[in-house]
Amino acid sequence: MYGLLGKKLSHSYSPFIHSLFADYEYLLFEKSEEELADFVSDGNVEGFNVTIPYKKTVMKYLDLIDRSAEAIGSVNTVVRLSDGRLKGYNTDYFGFMSLIKKSGISIVGAKALILGTGGASLAAGAVLSELGAAETVFISRSGENNYTNIERHFDADIIVNATPVGMYPDCESSPLSLEGFKGLRAVYDLIYNPARTRLLLEAEEKGIPAFSGLRMLVEQARRASEIFTDSEISDEESERALRTVELSMKNITLIGMPGCGKTTVGKILANRLSKELVDTDEEIIKSAGRDIPSIFSEEKEEGFRKRETEILKKFCYQSGRIIASGGGIVTVDKNYLILKQNCITVFINRSTDALPTDGRPLSQTVGKEELYRKRLPLYRKFCDIEIDGNGTPDEVADRITEALK
Repeated sequence: MYGLLGKKLSHSYSPFIHSLFADYEYLLFEKSEEELADFVSDGNVEGFNVTIPYKKTVMKYLDLIDRSAEAIGSVNTVVRLSDGRLKGYNTDYFGFMSLIKKSGISIVGAKALILGTGGASLAAGAVLSELGAAETVFISRSGENNYTNIERHFDADIIVNATPVGMYPDCESSPLSLEGFKGLRAVYDLIYNPARTRLLLEAEEKGIPAFSGLRMLVEQARRASEIFTDSEISDEESERALRTVELSMKNITLIGMPGCGKTTVGKILANRLSKELVDTDEEIIKSAGRDIPSIFSEEKEEGFRKRETEILKKFCYQSGRIIASGGGIVTVDKNYLILKQNCITVFINRSTDALPTDGRPLSQTVGKEELYRKRLPLYRKFCDIEIDGNGTPDEVADRITEALK
């Protein structure tokens, strides 16, 4: 029996990731600090990973600590040896090293800011030093270098967020603004849910290379699994696991003109990919207690769009769904960031000749051809993938499935 030790683990993907690497039982062990000693001494647990906030605390219960973990001052993987003794490792180091190398960003001579002072930040600091960073500065809430005097470090080349700020469900938060930083080579956020935090989206908007913590999560799990099983996992297996986890975690959101088949195609995709389907129009009707023409009549388009954005937040900030959105979802700027955080957005581009107008207020009042002309640039701005929406729903779903590969 193996598992993950932490304080709050309800959103952990570790059991799923470990199932991709090996065939062993992997459980979640939510423990208070008072329970740690009894848990660690439990001989039924052969090995476990450690997450917030116990990566430093657990070290005092171990018999042996790997040299690199001792140097870092943090342990996130523990294995029970054949003689019953417990040995600690730091596979965060391996995971972050893999993330940096895969990103292709040179660290040599860089000034790096690491946000946070926990176990993951220590591993990140060790990696950056080994790769040739000239200076590594840890930013905390109350230390000498903190968020109130961040302007001291506007000359930084690299930023690494090793705090939980911006993690689901607090998806609209960011640990800092990138305004003022002039020469950033890259921004790394060790958060992996959502796939793109607000910090990463801001970096992308400024043209700065931005990388999430998902690869680090998968690679550190790979190394932990190798330690648990005393075996080697190939790079190819690890890349397959990464793609599988990414597709599993992200929502697939369908956008396009009213009547283009988003809901019908969404049902097919939900069945094929074993994901739950959410129809934003249906959710709006449920929450409002009346149909869409009535909402438009009583609250005008502005009132409808506000409702739509709230529904979009609710489901896009979660994971692993097929979301069939309303045709006008792209007309509200703030929806762009909501969709970009945790979705693969697919534009179903269907000919206007094949679009129905019944029960669709704007298609009737504005005209579907004029509506399409206005919205086409927005659909293309919002989407990650554009799909030919003509043909049967199954044919459209086939195209989407192939594109997702």
